[in-house]
Amino acid sequence: MNIGFLGLGKLGLPVSLAVESKGHKVFGYDISKQTIDDIKNRKIRYREEWVDKYLPKTNLEITSIDDLVKKSEIIFVPIQTPHDPLYEGITKIPDKRIDFDYSFLKAGLKDLSAAIEKNNEDKVVIIISTVLPGTIRNQIKPLLGKHTKLCYNPFFIAMGSTIRDFLYPEFILFGVDDQNASDIAEKFYKTICDSPFYKTTIENAELIKVSYNTMISTKISFVNTIMEACYHLPNTNIDDVTNALKMANRRLISDAYLSGGMGDGGGCHPRDNIALSHLSQKLNLSYDWFEGIMMQREKQTEWLAKLIIDKSNDRQINILGKTFKPETNLLLGSPSILLKNILEEKGKKVFSWDPFVDEPFDKVLSINNWDNKNIKHTFFIGTKHKEFLKFKFPKNSIIIDPFRYIYNIVDSNVIRVGDNINKN
Repeated sequence: MNIGFLGLGKLGLPVSLAVESKGHKVFGYDISKQTIDDIKNRKIRYREEWVDKYLPKTNLEITSIDDLVKKSEIIFVPIQTPHDPLYEGITKIPDKRIDFDYSFLKAGLKDLSAAIEKNNEDKVVIIISTVLPGTIRNQIKPLLGKHTKLCYNPFFIAMGSTIRDFLYPEFILFGVDDQNASDIAEKFYKTICDSPFYKTTIENAELIKVSYNTMISTKISFVNTIMEACYHLPNTNIDDVTNALKMANRRLISDAYLSGGMGDGGGCHPRDNIALSHLSQKLNLSYDWFEGIMMQREKQTEWLAKLIIDKSNDRQINILGKTFKPETNLLLGSPSILLKNILEEKGKKVFSWDPFVDEPFDKVLSINNWDNKNIKHTFFIGTKHKEFLKFKFPKNSIIIDPFRYIYNIVDSNVIRVGDNINKN
């Protein structure tokens, strides 16, 4: 089939490469010249599994929006619906709750629909973007012409593993507005994988998508609360506790996202919780569950900041890791950056470094007075990069590790947060 993508960013490009890998002809359009140039040069500015395998040999055809419409049987729309930066999760959450920003999605679909009407043929248009329930029917459909046959198909992918997650999904969530369009899409997906194709209403699909993400946040918030308790309780170890819980696969679903550490991050989880908190207040629900999830994330990070300060005295505070999860260079919603901002709000000077974001460490040594033996250091592991296992910590450092993976540091004090059994 001929498959089009209106948007070739961090979601659109990896998925288009995945679709192409299954034998389909792929066309793409993006308003960003930088994005188009990067694709033509076979380079991207973010870390993504399997891209190096597919991007160098891609035959993805970059087109105008008119040609995209003419050449494509199905057009995917992975246009961003960002939250205001204040709600990203790297700073404390404002009191007011707001919805996602749909302006980019609306503008893109207006242009796409106009091109479809100009072409005068029905086209299957599949929106991928995350939205709150009611958005597509109330805000998107009124913008579209009669030839735009709409579907809603949000993906359950993680940044950094988009191609793998698209090719091997748990299930395919599909919001149906036009039955014929849905049938065409289902036929297409049979060429991609054999995962269940779950058809439902547009509104159900909207709610399932954000509920999925916030369920992950709920698990992380819960287990990080238990980790904090283990820090205070003698003879407890968070990993021993969660390893047992992970065995309860009939009632607790799975072991995913059930290890103590930092709060959730990325371009979906913090913002989806905040958006659902906004929806809860808008609907006047009896209790804003999502507010509680996000406040646990924020309060836990404040507790970690207090722990750092209490253990540091006059030491230089250093955070190792800026990205929101290991092995990526993306900073969206990073709890590590939230921690740095909270420490700075408390008047502390903080140095942070990430191997996937910053210059090599030997280039920043002199900036941080590392050669001054009179300065003592506290380190906090903000991201579980494997590179930190080989990090050369100065002697007599304090190392605070919320992931409990730093071992065998002979000449420093390692505080393995949530582990009151195994000492360094």
